[in-house]
Amino acid sequence: MNYLNLLYKLYQYKKNTKRSREDILKRQAEKLRDILEYSYHHSTYYQRVFETVGITKENIRQIPISSFPSLDKATFVQYFDEIVTDVVLHQNDLQVFDEDIALTQMTYKGKYHVVHSSGSTGKPTYYVYDEHAWNEMLIGILRAALWDMSMPEILKLLLSGPRIVYIAATDGRYGGAMAVGAGIEGIHAKQLFLDINLPVKQWMKEVEEFQPNIIIGYPSAIKILAEFIEKKEIQIRVKRVISCGEPLNSSLRDYLEKVFNAPLMNIYGASESLAIGVEASSKEGMYLFDDMNYVEIENGNMYLTSLYNFAQPLIRYKISDRLMIKETNENRYPLTLIENILGRNEDMMWFEDENGEKDFLHPLAIEGFVFEGMLDFQFHQIDKQTFEMLIQMNNQSQNNNVKDYMQKQMNKILDLKNLSYVQFVVQIVDEIYPDRKTGKKRLITKERIYE
Repeated sequence: MNYLNLLYKLYQYKKNTKRSREDILKRQAEKLRDILEYSYHHSTYYQRVFETVGITKENIRQIPISSFPSLDKATFVQYFDEIVTDVVLHQNDLQVFDEDIALTQMTYKGKYHVVHSSGSTGKPTYYVYDEHAWNEMLIGILRAALWDMSMPEILKLLLSGPRIVYIAATDGRYGGAMAVGAGIEGIHAKQLFLDINLPVKQWMKEVEEFQPNIIIGYPSAIKILAEFIEKKEIQIRVKRVISCGEPLNSSLRDYLEKVFNAPLMNIYGASESLAIGVEASSKEGMYLFDDMNYVEIENGNMYLTSLYNFAQPLIRYKISDRLMIKETNENRYPLTLIENILGRNEDMMWFEDENGEKDFLHPLAIEGFVFEGMLDFQFHQIDKQTFEMLIQMNNQSQNNNVKDYMQKQMNKILDLKNLSYVQFVVQIVDEIYPDRKTGKKRLITKERIYE
């Protein structure tokens, strides 16, 4: 998408925030019926499961959405090749593309953007965007990042020469990194990508030299940068902070806004739809992009239908995040307002050497490790120099192979982070147990959890 088209589309999407609630819901309903009908006619999977519950081409525009079958990740992975609407898309081919083709080749077969997400069965999960869907998503993210600005203010910011640093996992086809990179390129901004696996001292040096005026990244990573600034180890002047990739609590938001002395936009997205909502104020809450997605919340569970991705339709797709609608009649925008996101928010593992030098391992960097037959895994940090990795397998004959694989992968990351002094062991366990208090499985724990 060229620069002028990008600005025009951004203007069109920003106009939606001025429409009436009734108008937004009408437009959403029309888009929903279009994606349902298209899925029926172009996806083998959806035609079959729709007809199983009595949904046909004659009644598909009248049946309430709650009557349509839902879709979970395991089913999505199992029937991937039947769900997609282009016969050139095959899950196994996408895995080869992901693993063997350099990141410099941005698209699969010159037309599809492939997002890698770790799968629950030990296989990577792939979400595919065609060019139209990718551009729509980028506009949604730009709108979120510049949420509180008018078009004249946006033009002024862009003309001033944005210098953007992105701090997150950047060494794979991760949705956030790919979207941010494409968005920065689209607005002709200068960019610096900092991978969370780089040593902290390298961060400090590169950020000091680059002098960014916009910060984007995981809130836990941005917090580390803020601590450097607070200690006056780094001096930069920031106009805007954009948080993404993890839940952001109000206390951390307050801290970041205070240290950077800049507004913070918290973007909510997932691999399934990288632009779901935005929070400009924790007191107000987060607005969902009803003009891009159809979100249902039933008993705290979230079901997502992307309204713009026709290449890989996701109809009533269950996402693990738990949302709460904020009941109020004072919404500033004609969009659904949610109270908070109760999704998984992991800690980091911090380590310290004998000289007091500290560095960390971030869970979103190591969660991408996959091995055939690996059902689940968890990190147990024992002390400042030791941890163990717990792995649950569904095939015991692969135990030694997965231990060797994980040993090599972890050693690579530890070497990259200058954490070679850290000791660890890989343990095969019968089951990974959830936290007793929350009922959620944590990726990193401070103590072993037993049944």
